[in-house]
Amino acid sequence: QVQLVESGGGLVQAGGSLRLSCVASRRTFTSYAMGWFRQAPGEEREFVGAISSGGSNTHYADSVKGRFTISRDSAKNTVFLQMNSLKPEDTAVYYCAAARSYSYSYISVNSAGYDYWGQGTQVTVSS
Repeated sequence: QVQLVESGGGLVQAGGSLRLSCVASRRTFTSYAMGWFRQAPGEEREFVGAISSGGSNTHYADSVKGRFTISRDSAKNTVFLQMNSLKPEDTAVYYCAAARSYSYSYISVNSAGYDYWGQGTQVTVSS
């Protein structure tokens, strides 16, 4: 069992930045690919970005490419989502998720590929 706790959400003006953090409970954090998803009211949960267990492979949704960056600190069992140039359409609850991986380069863009989820953190971008 892996517990994930997100933090760093909040209210920010359009054009601003936020950094989300997700701390994992297990020491085997390096065995998991990590992903970020978001869900706006009345919308489906959507993929934002992911990073492989080894940290060398990342992938982003087109809507955030060039603005968001995922990184991980294995020593702290933490994955980060740096969000710059935020837009009102980025407003959502953001979730981190962990996927068991057997390859250092494995990532998944589908929510079904993830085994554990955090409780979410609200990000609100005002215009």
